[in-house]
Amino acid sequence: MTGGIASGKSTVAKTLAELGAYVIDADKVAHMIIEPYKPAWYDIVEEFGEEVLNEDKTINREKLGEIVFNDPELLQRLNSITHPRIMEFFKKELQRLKVEKPDAVIVFEVPLLYETHMDRICDEVWVVWVDRETQIERLCKRDNISEEDALKRIEAQMSLDEKARRAKVVIDNRKDIKETIANAVKYFNEIS
Repeated sequence: MTGGIASGKSTVAKTLAELGAYVIDADKVAHMIIEPYKPAWYDIVEEFGEEVLNEDKTINREKLGEIVFNDPELLQRLNSITHPRIMEFFKKELQRLKVEKPDAVIVFEVPLLYETHMDRICDEVWVVWVDRETQIERLCKRDNISEEDALKRIEAQMSLDEKARRAKVVIDNRKDIKETIANAVKYFNEIS
């Protein structure tokens, strides 16, 4: 499952987990791999300097985000540090679950699914979609950022329209949350 930033992926993922799916969240994996003194942490500190660290030595994700979302080359360098490690975790977790729970529905919640080519290891792709105006509005409100900063983050990802064009299932999340959840349940029941 993919979508854009602030499109509603977490709402759908939570619903799928409540229905019994095993949800693996790329954002949580990304946070885990950059914990202090892990290999990705060392690489990030080497690449971006100690100024991206908090006092407790954790990565200051807000400060790092300000740096990389203002320079596409630096964003690419960060992605080259994190994406291979995230992909490795997903592949190992997929193998483990296939052995331990062969009948499980496994959902990868990955914002950059197509950008990282993780769609190649998926049986089907679902996209949680909203129009651009809704996405900007939700992101500004959620992260308390300017429209300009929201646009930089949105434009760092493939467009939601393109993701929807490639997907097997598109969940329109512009309306009532109950409708979004009902659609997620409907599509889950079709595959489970």
